[in-house]
Amino acid sequence: MTSTSGVPGLGAPGPGAFAPGVFRPDPARAGAAQMVRAASGLELKMLLRNGEQLLLALIIPLAVLIGLAATSVVELASPRIDTVTPGVLALAIVSTAFTAQAITTGFDRRYGVLKRLGAAGMSRGLLIAGKAGAAVAVVTGQWVILGGVALALGWRPHGHPLWVALLAVLGTAVFIGLALLLGGILRAEAVLALANLIWLVMVAVGGVVIPLSSAPGWLRTVGGLTPAGALSTALRDVLGRGAAPTVGALLVLLGWLVVGWAGTVRWFRWQ
Repeated sequence: MTSTSGVPGLGAPGPGAFAPGVFRPDPARAGAAQMVRAASGLELKMLLRNGEQLLLALIIPLAVLIGLAATSVVELASPRIDTVTPGVLALAIVSTAFTAQAITTGFDRRYGVLKRLGAAGMSRGLLIAGKAGAAVAVVTGQWVILGGVALALGWRPHGHPLWVALLAVLGTAVFIGLALLLGGILRAEAVLALANLIWLVMVAVGGVVIPLSSAPGWLRTVGGLTPAGALSTALRDVLGRGAAPTVGALLVLLGWLVVGWAGTVRWFRWQ
């Protein structure tokens, strides 16, 4: 009788023929990169499936861009599209990185989603990285769409691309920190109300859509001290005038970055 033990796939395998864990459970904690990708994908799906947040994230900035560029209801410097576009790009960051993230975080805490993620081994750092990854992905998509529409309407951007990328990353980081601070300490209903109210106030007082060039001096000062006002001003300097952002605008953004993230580290709660 011929033995089949020496034929690959037949007979008894020799030692080391199969890797450990092939035929028995081999549980292990997923790597940090894999967990961040999974968390970012989940956050991204939640953002895209939420109609209200999608409205804030893309439809409203797109409507503002087309409406202000194509009509003369509001007096703006010419060419209108060059004045409107930087503010609309800032508006997209505020909508996605602040309002949408704050509301999502608040309701995730309410329904125990964050608590379960923590029990599954998701640290605070990985959770924040996942939310940041999802926000960056959405903001990138927004900027591609809004920038494409603006170019079709005659927009001619100026400035160094590295300044634009730096401001996009810095602005997104600032508003994610503030969103997690708000969504991580208040009840979901309060977060829903305050996030939308703060969005409206920042857009109006910060001169995000309509520059505060003709506003009283005190209002320009107050608006410039808001994170939305500093971001939109810096983007207008770079994209509109081809200049570097002012030191004042950068310092305001860095100050809000410290406030948001320091508060999040100190007071953020999983439930």
